[in-house]
Amino acid sequence: MQSSDPRHFFETDAEIAKRERREAKTSNTYGNPIKLKSKILGAVVDPRAPSSAIFVAESAGSVRRVQVDGEGDTRTVYRGPTTPVSCVAVGGPGNKTVFAGAWDKNIWSWDIDTKAPGRKYAGHSDFVKAIVCAKLSGKDVLISGGADKKIIVWDVATGSKLHVLQDSVVNMLSIQDLVVDPASSSTDELCIVSASSDPHIRRWKIRLDGWEQFAEPDPATPAAERHTILEHETTVYKLVMDHDGDEVDLWSASGDGTAKCLSRIRGFTSDDTFEHGDHVRAVAVTDQWVITAGRDEDLKIWDRTSGKLYCSLEGHYDEVTQLVILKASAGSSERVCSVSIDGTVRTWALDKASLDAAVEEQKKPVKPAEEEKPDGEGLLTADEEAELAALMEDDD
Repeated sequence: MQSSDPRHFFETDAEIAKRERREAKTSNTYGNPIKLKSKILGAVVDPRAPSSAIFVAESAGSVRRVQVDGEGDTRTVYRGPTTPVSCVAVGGPGNKTVFAGAWDKNIWSWDIDTKAPGRKYAGHSDFVKAIVCAKLSGKDVLISGGADKKIIVWDVATGSKLHVLQDSVVNMLSIQDLVVDPASSSTDELCIVSASSDPHIRRWKIRLDGWEQFAEPDPATPAAERHTILEHETTVYKLVMDHDGDEVDLWSASGDGTAKCLSRIRGFTSDDTFEHGDHVRAVAVTDQWVITAGRDEDLKIWDRTSGKLYCSLEGHYDEVTQLVILKASAGSSERVCSVSIDGTVRTWALDKASLDAAVEEQKKPVKPAEEEKPDGEGLLTADEEAELAALMEDDD
């Protein structure tokens, strides 16, 4: 296998400094890291254990269930793809199926309990980058978005395409994320919100017999029609629906270095802006906090009421790709799981005492790491490493 060690290639001074800085951070234990053998490109909570487990999408071509408590059980693995898995979702009848979008342009599925492979959904012409599950008129559906600039709605049971969504008014680039808007959805019509490599956020109405893109009066110019939500300057990477809020507002994370709360009652215009400072790949919200993370590796915890930065949490030593909120369990607070290109899953309690303790802990010196020799499992080839780097950079 070709080497993917950057030290075997020409590096600039800046690249050497960045590599050495990251290597110095690898031995830290902040966030109780669970170390996997490949890069983690996506994550979603396990709906059957929402306070303690997640599913992660691995560059090794698999989906893995990670139990974050105890010894961090990672033995449940769903295999099949031979290319990196970029996104993961849970759905289907009874939420018993795990779905994975992969670089091979397919969506794979498995029975959660037996790990038996299920139907494979083929139809995209480029990497699948986002998937979400829902019900429509009693039918289980899967919605996927790809680097081919298309959103496809699938019938989960038959594997057939119901619709292919594309923007005919404003040029839409590679899909980055998809979420269901529960406040605008009904039994017979889904509202899906999409983010892409362009700065536009789009809303779609989907029925079994058809679909359309939302076109509404522009809040700034009511006489004009607005087909997209334009509140960012560049790529929008992540979307989150604030299910705990009265208005179910929309939150977005962008390559322009900000996360924003887009107020529903103001026509999804920006209500609050959080200046993270570097590409924001992920955002998560609770009733108390807004959490942002991305290229600069740290988690930033913002007081939701005041909008002020409460603290920053160090730990990851490469780009953070997703944040997942774990529900509070008996005797414990809500927690946030962060996953990263560095191959670690880290879990952080969100009560103030725990956050304060985490900040104090990271002030202590970190013991130097013992050099680990890679065993080859889960590593990307040099070409795949370059392709992943290009994917992560292509929206700058």
